[in-house]
Amino acid sequence: MRKLLNTLYVMTESCYLTLDGENIVIQDGEKMLGRFPLHTLENIVCFTYKGASPALMGACAERKIGMSFFSPRGAFLARIVGKDYGNVLLRKEQYRISDDENRSIGYAKNMIAGKVFNSRWSIERTLRDHAYRVDAGKLKQISDTLYGTLPKIDGTLSVDELRGIEGKAAEQYFSVLNDMILNQKEDFFFTTRNRRPPLDNVNAVLSFAYTVLAGECANALSSVGLDPYVGFMHGDRPGRTSLALDLMEELRPVLADRFILTLINTKAIRAIHFDKQKDNAVLLNEDGRKVFFNAWQTHKKEMITHPYLKVKMEWGLVPYVQALLLARTIRGDVDEYPPFLWK
Repeated sequence: MRKLLNTLYVMTESCYLTLDGENIVIQDGEKMLGRFPLHTLENIVCFTYKGASPALMGACAERKIGMSFFSPRGAFLARIVGKDYGNVLLRKEQYRISDDENRSIGYAKNMIAGKVFNSRWSIERTLRDHAYRVDAGKLKQISDTLYGTLPKIDGTLSVDELRGIEGKAAEQYFSVLNDMILNQKEDFFFTTRNRRPPLDNVNAVLSFAYTVLAGECANALSSVGLDPYVGFMHGDRPGRTSLALDLMEELRPVLADRFILTLINTKAIRAIHFDKQKDNAVLLNEDGRKVFFNAWQTHKKEMITHPYLKVKMEWGLVPYVQALLLARTIRGDVDEYPPFLWK
């Protein structure tokens, strides 16, 4: 079992990261802002244009420490990838499955079934905890609709058809997302999903969370020897981590959406944590990113019981466990990929 270590987030735009022995050093000009032993870190996420020294990037790649670079506004720039320690036979089998729709659709269907199941669970959770504060009839109707989608997914014969079903299910789910926002309604409201760019506070923080989660899924897949760029539902596209996006689908409702709803409903994140750009894009500002990551790290350390393995673990380990289960399925050790079905 992989031990959940720490993620270092560097959010000061003028910082430069260097290596000193076995330590990462964060410098702002001549001033040293921090010094951390590499062996205590699992991931390094940088929101700085100055970047990091080649020596540090090489050390992180050698030690399998994930290192990702974002612009100060949160746009993904690059990810450090070191030597491939995975089994070449595993990746060759992954590529064969990806090229054979009759095989790849089985994996894709299970991942999307997991997404729909968990979307429904999120709605049911709101109904259970806040039945008197929401339109219970409306939420129950959408929950039942999503439940009725599961047999359709099982009977799907093509990836294109599956994408259509997934799109309609996502539309149904997002139609009640605003109902699950219980506080700060003047500043946090959701009408429709928009991404490039996000045009309101909810879409801004959702997009940010999905970017972070996609990066963690990509690191998880790489750590078990799979190629995060070759997916089963998301098609091949240069620079896109298609398999990470596949794996993330089932985790969006429970690892990202519920987390965002909690941030909003507990007023941990507020309107002051967002900036509006000249093109009407709304983005998390530096203080907002700090609030997000502080809460994200705390959330990742909360203990759960994995619904398939029946073992206790931290939330932050879920992407790694699902990546491991996916690798074992591709290898033939597991008959069918078991998606993360939260209960």
